[in-house]
Amino acid sequence: MQTNIRRLAYLLLSCFILLSFYLGYINVLQGPALAADPHNRRLAAYEAKIVRGVIYDREGVPLAENKRENNTLRRIYPQGADAAQVVGFVSPRYGRTGLESAYDRYLLGMTDEDKVKALLDRLLGRQQAGDNVVVTLDARLQHLAMQLLAGRKGAVAALDPRTGDILALASSPSFDPNNIDQVTGEKNGKPVTVYDQLQSNSAAPLLDRAAQGAYPPGSVFKLVTGSGALAANPAVAQKVIDCRGGLTVNGFYLKDNAVHGVVNFRQALTVSCNTYFATLGLDLGKEKFYQTAVDFGLTKNPWDSGPGSIPEIAYRPGSLTPAAQMSRPQLASSAIGQGHVLVNPLQMALIAAAIANRGVIMRPHLLAEVRAPGGAVMLRDKPQPWLTATTPEAAREMTADMVAVVNSGTGRAAAIPGVTVAGKTGTAENPAGAPHAWFTGFAPAGSPRVAVAVVLENAGYGGEAAAPVAREIMRAALTVPGI
Repeated sequence: MQTNIRRLAYLLLSCFILLSFYLGYINVLQGPALAADPHNRRLAAYEAKIVRGVIYDREGVPLAENKRENNTLRRIYPQGADAAQVVGFVSPRYGRTGLESAYDRYLLGMTDEDKVKALLDRLLGRQQAGDNVVVTLDARLQHLAMQLLAGRKGAVAALDPRTGDILALASSPSFDPNNIDQVTGEKNGKPVTVYDQLQSNSAAPLLDRAAQGAYPPGSVFKLVTGSGALAANPAVAQKVIDCRGGLTVNGFYLKDNAVHGVVNFRQALTVSCNTYFATLGLDLGKEKFYQTAVDFGLTKNPWDSGPGSIPEIAYRPGSLTPAAQMSRPQLASSAIGQGHVLVNPLQMALIAAAIANRGVIMRPHLLAEVRAPGGAVMLRDKPQPWLTATTPEAAREMTADMVAVVNSGTGRAAAIPGVTVAGKTGTAENPAGAPHAWFTGFAPAGSPRVAVAVVLENAGYGGEAAAPVAREIMRAALTVPGI
């Protein structure tokens, strides 16, 4: 009898210990994530008692704020469709997206620093208020980017290569986050809202093309191939080949855009010679080529930095064929941004930023500051290096070659009077239709303050379609205070 009682006691004690560990895990490790989950109904009930904080751009322009209508606070987005995908929205029906979701714990005043203030508010019967968030985006640049996209499918990404501050993330087509809950009709006895229509829209307006797009980069990817070749062997800068309009690799014929004749590295980049850069890729070898792409962050997510990291936006890392599975024809195609290489515009802006910043990619970020309702700064983001993509020497040579692209090559439409611009165009073959137009670059070339990437879907030549958009973004960014 005593043996059975003892066994039962051990069983109950074991269950108690396991339950304690489980509750500790839920509260300590998973608690913050569960509390901020947009599908948490308790969060919605809690939020109803709080004045949600304001999201400001870098110049203090509201991107998300509250407006009182009929004695009810309503979340509004003054910039409308300009930053809809990145800022996101708050909806009682659909939860939270974008920065509204990422910064929930700040905007609702749910951080450890807010606990004392929240307790005092409750004891004194005061309306609780969340903290305000300042982001690195510039509303003026966002608006300009959307105007330049002019209803076309595509995206613009711009950042400060010195700090990683993201200045613009524009995606077109977009949507107005102010009316997503509006009922527009009925289907099968159920209400149909604006959000339902956006979800079924074939143009995918909800998709943040700037950070989640998956595009073949075409010739802008020659920046990666060229940097890898220069880092492995600086003498490549003097390498000369005779381009006869194409290259045969193991029976596969890679066609060039023209017969360029005898060209060196700079001339090849200036005219965007496929033969030259495919040859560089083959000389570099699949292992070193793949590693160079990884060093530039192609397969990585900048916001995936382990426990405690805040994924500010949904981000799709790029992709390419792993070295072990890459054939020589695939290597040649990948070296010129075709084959199975896919990137997003923010990624290409980071590649340009690496060259602009002497080979170092600063960790991209959107959070600048968190401020208490009274204005005191509670948290300030500090720039930090993310990756070392290439050597300073390779970056210096690539910069000079990219300047030549804009001064006398395919990127002339990106030139800004009085400013030395470095850039690269791309015309990416697309199996689903006309080529995508690309441009990526930075300015001023001697002391870079802005790096940009532009993609226009099915728009043809990058030098004709994308370069003028990038020019205007860079020109405007250079007039933003503090940049």
